[in-house]
Amino acid sequence: MSRQYTVGVEGEVSLTPTEAQLLADGEEAGDASVAEVAERREATVAAALHGSRLDKAVVAMASEFSRNHLQSLIEAGRVWVDGVLHLSASRKVLAGQRVVIELVPTQECRAFRPEAIPLAVVYEDDDVIVIDKPAGLVVHPAPGNWSGTLLNGLLAHHAAAATLPRAGIVHRLDKDTSGLMVVGKTLVAVTALVRQIAARDVHRSYLAVCHGRLEHTTLRIVAPIGRDPRSRVRMAVVPSGGREARTDVERLAVHEDTAGGTLTAVRCTLHTGRTHQIRVHMASVGHPLLADVTYGGPVGHGLTRQALHATRLGFDHPVSGQPLAFEVAPPADFSAVWQLVMAGR
Repeated sequence: MSRQYTVGVEGEVSLTPTEAQLLADGEEAGDASVAEVAERREATVAAALHGSRLDKAVVAMASEFSRNHLQSLIEAGRVWVDGVLHLSASRKVLAGQRVVIELVPTQECRAFRPEAIPLAVVYEDDDVIVIDKPAGLVVHPAPGNWSGTLLNGLLAHHAAAATLPRAGIVHRLDKDTSGLMVVGKTLVAVTALVRQIAARDVHRSYLAVCHGRLEHTTLRIVAPIGRDPRSRVRMAVVPSGGREARTDVERLAVHEDTAGGTLTAVRCTLHTGRTHQIRVHMASVGHPLLADVTYGGPVGHGLTRQALHATRLGFDHPVSGQPLAFEVAPPADFSAVWQLVMAGR
């Protein structure tokens, strides 16, 4: 499709509501993606932009996109000036020149689309879905994982997910943590579940295998969690500026292994839901989870991801108020290690 506009004070660029929705959804009616029907937009450089950078002129043509995204389109070979392909965002433009840009949606926009991903549904009704998430499945699209996520699967699973914030996802599990999650299917259900989580009325219990021998049969860890000041990809217990976090730990069994190191099987109960909470808290007391390389956990026993499984989930049904509780056994990779440690109790 092609449109002609004037850049700068001589005119403004805007999308119709239908076009804006097209770019936001990443799809057109039917099965054609935006990438397949990229909009070709043309404009004349106004006198007010004479001598400006090319990316500034392009921003004036497509202000609904971020400057970073438009710069990436220039570098990707999607912008021409007077018929000549330009790859430098800093190149100067002159009044009267014709600028052409092929607009494609951002990765974020294209990420929110249905994908036929198998979901292990433990329970489902008109209001909620309880899912047993496998290790390796990312919950929400993010840099490096713009497709193949639980959100994409939910969009394909039921049509109403497209009308809900985050497709109804109200809490998350780390990519390599397996186990139970609840998802809302209506706005009423999502709102009620979010309120239950905020009020700490959603009960979550995890099984984990940690390094070393946990001396106490029970342990309560109360320590604020925030971004690790030394690494933006990690969280940490921080002395100030962190968010309140509380984890209760119960020792279930200890496996003494002189060759591979001692391991302890624990049950962890969350009272708050901070990012990486159990992993950070266990590492902070000297017992990182097995195979949790991010937080210093040793690799071993054939496990290639942190030994953490969300085994129990309880909440009140967001519409009927009926108490619901679910429990799932860990998958095979975790179960093999778990059984080994539990045999030593």
